[in-house]
Amino acid sequence: MRTENEPTRQWSASPSAAEVPRPLRAAGLTALVLHLVVVGWIVLRPLPVAWVYDANLTPFGSVRRALSLGEAAGLWQVACELLLLAPLGVLLPLVRGRLRAAWLPSFLRAAGVSALLATGLEIVGSWVPGHVLNVDHILLGVAGVSLTHLAVVPAARAVLRARPARENRPAPAPAPAPLPSPPPVQPQAPLPVKAQTPVPVPLPVPLPAAAKLSAAAYGRPAPRTR
Repeated sequence: MRTENEPTRQWSASPSAAEVPRPLRAAGLTALVLHLVVVGWIVLRPLPVAWVYDANLTPFGSVRRALSLGEAAGLWQVACELLLLAPLGVLLPLVRGRLRAAWLPSFLRAAGVSALLATGLEIVGSWVPGHVLNVDHILLGVAGVSLTHLAVVPAARAVLRARPARENRPAPAPAPAPLPSPPPVQPQAPLPVKAQTPVPVPLPVPLPAAAKLSAAAYGRPAPRTR
């Protein structure tokens, strides 16, 4: 039981991570409309043929008949039936625009929508001259859509989910710029040494002469020396 003060858990992702970008969805919608127009023209156009096979309600009965005619021709006919509705396996999830959808519900939705579409086209086409009801057209069409969905959609959703995470990742801090190296020291030429002039040293004056000079300076008679 949840209390009032208990914080609610947020399950919703950001719009950029939960939905396909709008330009991509618009391109998918345009491609889906064009594809359905081409499929409708191929399935519902009258065919001027002299005779046709009977209606086939046995699963894979027309496939065995086509392979019995020749390996190359039979494989080409089966491949065309597989590829007729195969783009719906990618275009239907693209138009819906969900990136966080689980693969199994998405696969079942694509297969169910393609089965309804193939069944409707086959029933309407059986009224057109040159076409007969063939259950293999429905089975091969749904198989082509399912294989295309499983091969493309889960990997494409993983790539689109990872791209916003890479864009929102903080950029690494720039490395500090290296300090400028000091300029190289240029060797200087040694300064010329000047020759020093010798300083004359005064000679010592003998004591009697010094005493005479001192007495003369003060007007006193010089002491007599013995």
